[in-house]
Amino acid sequence: MTESSPIATLSPRRHGANIGQPLTRRDGILKVTGQARYAADNHPPDMLHAVLAVSSIARGRVTFLDVRAAKAHPGVVEVMTPANRPKLAMDPDEKANPFMFRMEVLQNDTVRYSGQPVAVVIAETLEAATEGAALLAPRYETEPARVGLDDNDIFITPAVGAGTPSEVRHGDVEAGLAVAEHRIDATYETPAQYHNAMEPHAIVAAWDGDSLSIDMPSQALAWAQQRIAGLFGIAPENIHIRSPFLGGGFGSKGVMSGPQILGILAARLVGRPVKLVLRRDQMYGPVGHRAPTRQTFRIGADREGRLTAIHHHVRTATSTFDDFFEPSGQVTRTLYASPAIATTADAVRLDTGTPIFMRAPGEASGSIALESAIDEMAHAAGIDPLEFRLRNYAEIEPVSGKPFSSKALRECYAQGAARFGWHGRPLAPRQMRDENGLLVGWGLGTATFPAIMFEGHARAVLRRDGTGLVETGAHEMGQGAWTALAQIAADSLGIDLDQLEFRSGTSDLPDAGIAGGSAHTATAGIAIHGAGAATIAKLAELAMNDNRSPLFGAGNAGVLARRGRLIRCDDESRSESYADILARAGLPEIEGSGRGACDPAATGAYAMHAHGAVFAEVKVDPELGQIRTTRLIGAFAAGTIINPRLVRSQYYGGMIWGLSFALHERAVMDPRSGRVMNANLAEYHVPVNADVPSIEAILVEEFDPYVNELGIKGVGEIGITGTAGAIANAVWHATGVRVRRFPIAIEHLIGSEAAL
Repeated sequence: MTESSPIATLSPRRHGANIGQPLTRRDGILKVTGQARYAADNHPPDMLHAVLAVSSIARGRVTFLDVRAAKAHPGVVEVMTPANRPKLAMDPDEKANPFMFRMEVLQNDTVRYSGQPVAVVIAETLEAATEGAALLAPRYETEPARVGLDDNDIFITPAVGAGTPSEVRHGDVEAGLAVAEHRIDATYETPAQYHNAMEPHAIVAAWDGDSLSIDMPSQALAWAQQRIAGLFGIAPENIHIRSPFLGGGFGSKGVMSGPQILGILAARLVGRPVKLVLRRDQMYGPVGHRAPTRQTFRIGADREGRLTAIHHHVRTATSTFDDFFEPSGQVTRTLYASPAIATTADAVRLDTGTPIFMRAPGEASGSIALESAIDEMAHAAGIDPLEFRLRNYAEIEPVSGKPFSSKALRECYAQGAARFGWHGRPLAPRQMRDENGLLVGWGLGTATFPAIMFEGHARAVLRRDGTGLVETGAHEMGQGAWTALAQIAADSLGIDLDQLEFRSGTSDLPDAGIAGGSAHTATAGIAIHGAGAATIAKLAELAMNDNRSPLFGAGNAGVLARRGRLIRCDDESRSESYADILARAGLPEIEGSGRGACDPAATGAYAMHAHGAVFAEVKVDPELGQIRTTRLIGAFAAGTIINPRLVRSQYYGGMIWGLSFALHERAVMDPRSGRVMNANLAEYHVPVNADVPSIEAILVEEFDPYVNELGIKGVGEIGITGTAGAIANAVWHATGVRVRRFPIAIEHLIGSEAAL
């Protein structure tokens, strides 16, 4: 809505009937009854199945594939190798921006990591394709694999994450350390982790001349459309992607991956629709992961426990052929007040698939180390960990010097501590036991995540019958987007939710941006809000310029849109239904469009983050070293809450992932072969129901007038950033053993110098 609009803009505190309501998921019945159609559920007529043959070595070249044996298998139609792969319009190793990744699509016989596709077998049945792939029996010329953080030359990263500086300095760190009364120097290590969404990467591709129809899970439909268009040399509008549902993504489905392009190439090669679905073990390589890190902290504090300096150095890894560096240091630049802060990074190149964005990229790995280091410093200073954090509370963003657009972290600390009972915590470790003799520990972690917005678009329509339509190419990957965005849409049009038709999930709709960075509700939601406002503005103009309308001449006063009627702001007895306005104008419907994007003026002036505090209780068997998390309470402030039910669900998911980060999750690499040894859900441990404790999320009220028009911040990733550190700190408080290598395992406790 522009400033000249005659419509009164609703304050974010004065929403319609839907925003703020804990509505159940609009897609819930479809999912629990099996009616929700995911990519691999599609079976177009005459479809073939494709299966990848993947490398069992990490470095070298393929010297032989028994293509003749594979093609001789009954049901096998074709075998695609570098020798017969259809040509692409551009080199798949070209990279135009940080959100584009180089990929392996049978360019040549070089092997860059274990699990890399080396051929594709296409057959009438999945079984025939699988058996044909086994018959290829690849042979290799092998070179030694480089898989550890010390296994290759170290270099300074040109940038980290999506292009942010790899080195940032504020103040004199060395001087701050020199005058410190208390100092710590500690190194923390986090392992490689893999996304492991329940739904594997999949594609069903069908060509019709130069037009391409695709079913695949995607967190960024427009990005996928553009990437495919570039690779195949066709117009983006000739590519129709359907992605109504994703069974999780966590960042891995935000960019196009090699296996999906191979599915499209296979369909072009055989001239029939092709389905390609990755096996679980094939998701450990070509579709990204979180890189391992080694993080060193040097921290100083004065006699009163106020920080004098922080230096956070990160070593991480990327592949030998692409550049993505886990930005673990960025959380240190925003969280605690210190006159001197430095974050630096270096890296090694390894024979692995390229790391990419994984839920809370940088913040997850960085915060578990930072929160552990802050706890260590609090102990060195003899101060309660919560009190230490309050003494070093950042009223402005420490490095940038910007004020926060809003920050209710003090309230998060207070409400979380009160609910948890933190005041009864003894300062020294190993002071509490339960009735069974188990050691009990309490830990705290501060949660933070930036409030990000991408650019998104939406279209809204009001019909003469009083119903509305909103269209945007949004992504429903389990976070409740269909529900939250529909709530915004209904309120933007001033209609009841059951009067709204909401369309999303296909590439022919307005680009809703990417569902990542906890930005989707803000990005698509503000676009929808704008589209609804533009539609209502057009409708109001019709009424206020029509002398037959009770709203005639209301331009100065403005009108409100409620329950399918326009109402004068200065006289609510004067109103008119949408149906009457459109009927008198002879229009079947009226429409408007909206755009959601961050305001450069606001982002230049303010630091924008969501905040929280997580309190954890663990119990540890003093003889076996077995750890159980028994309580988690998180208090979070994230601006306007569109749907409390969905937000709590997101917080729970993040907190469970934080538990996984602290105690369960890691990829185990074979240093000889470069293979992930636990590439399955049996041995790649993530929490199950028995591991999930009593868990509670407190929604702390916060109003942010600057972050966007509705005051929305993201909630999907912040829960990880406080929880992992809280659990690590609780384990120390229970045992007195400070573990700096994650996930924390039994051997770290019973095999350490300070063994239980």
